[in-house]
Amino acid sequence: MTPTHLTLSIAFLIGLTGLVFHRTHLLSALLCLESMMLSLFVSLSVWGMQLASINSSGLPLLLLAFSACEASAGLALLVAAARTHGSDQLQSLNLLQC
Repeated sequence: MTPTHLTLSIAFLIGLTGLVFHRTHLLSALLCLESMMLSLFVSLSVWGMQLASINSSGLPLLLLAFSACEASAGLALLVAAARTHGSDQLQSLNLLQC
């Protein structure tokens, strides 16, 4: 495993552990998800450059587009939760309530 792959794997795992252990605020969970998606984007970009093929060059852009859609949906949920519940703490949100 090259140092680049090791660094990107560690960045993904740091984002994953942040998502698992720091779930008190919705904003911190969204930031951890975004860091995981960005490490995947960089990993796919590096992998595409190493393969030097045209077929693998579109996959990082597709992942980046899905990441932007996920971020916008997450921020919309954050604003809606802050307006209805007054904060973004996940303990105050009841998922079974309409």
